[in-house]
Amino acid sequence: MIRIPIGRMPTNNPPLLQVRAAGLYCPAGDFYIDPVAPVDYAVITHGHADHARPGHSHYLASADCAPILKNRLGAEIDVHQLAYGETLRRNGVRLSLHPAGHILGSAQVRLEEAGRIWVVTGDFKQQVDPTCQPFEPVRCHGLVMESTFGLPVFRWPAAQHTISQINRWWAQNRKDHKTSLLFAYALGKAQRILALLEEIGPIFLHGAVASVNRIYAQAGIGLPPTLSVSEVNDARQFAGALVLAPPLADHPLWTRRFKRAERAYASGWMQIRGNRRRRSLERGFVLSDHADWDGLLAAVRASGAEEVWVTHGFAAELARYLGEQGRRASACNLPYAGEVNDAEV
Repeated sequence: MIRIPIGRMPTNNPPLLQVRAAGLYCPAGDFYIDPVAPVDYAVITHGHADHARPGHSHYLASADCAPILKNRLGAEIDVHQLAYGETLRRNGVRLSLHPAGHILGSAQVRLEEAGRIWVVTGDFKQQVDPTCQPFEPVRCHGLVMESTFGLPVFRWPAAQHTISQINRWWAQNRKDHKTSLLFAYALGKAQRILALLEEIGPIFLHGAVASVNRIYAQAGIGLPPTLSVSEVNDARQFAGALVLAPPLADHPLWTRRFKRAERAYASGWMQIRGNRRRRSLERGFVLSDHADWDGLLAAVRASGAEEVWVTHGFAAELARYLGEQGRRASACNLPYAGEVNDAEV
């Protein structure tokens, strides 16, 4: 954690951050953070599609995020890489990136100008994840924080507890010669699961997951050996295997190749049993790459922020709670939504 005596936030200067049509804007530095429309200079917190959009003239991202951006947006994009903790000056604003713990290369953005320090968390989590740098609390005057799961009902079990449930489910299906068809977001969630699983049997990947795995391998992230679903000609090879795919692949055109399969999702939304029933799932595993209720509150306390802007998810509810606890907090309606599919978080 950056522990520096920051004092009180000066009040005689214009806001360090503004919400504009294209997204969160820093007037003093003339740049946007995760903008939704094409801009000249975009600081990107991580590589998920709702935060990393095409069309910007210049991108700034962490060193591990840059390859993800090039893979998703095109090798020709102009990306300036910044190591965690390294400082860059842009029009008088000191800008640095700090680990968010969300996925590989995810970063919080720290801004400092005229005695004011603000931090934009992007998506973040504090749970154990061997595939990315752990979340680093950063002291600041103002905090812009996501709140995808900003309700007390969302309290995560330990990650290893959930992984143990997945292992037992897979082991039983292997004994019964069934395919264990597990849906998880292709970037971040799938790699986290792979890194924590026991090697019970063969693992097959949807092409979207396999593509991301190659980027993780280039970053030195150790993952178990896997095979590609598309390379299998005999469906009998899937019996007893684990198949990992993104939620968007959960439709009959893709899943019909698995003759005897049980379907499961790994998502924070699986905390709500109704979500499992709505999707007619055999199993739902509670595993999220976002902070839960306790994690969100812990992040606010660790930041020491005098002012908190809450965005995404249950922003109004969390802001109201923080206000009741004596914080100056408000819901911040940024012009972008959550992940493309609610089961992807």
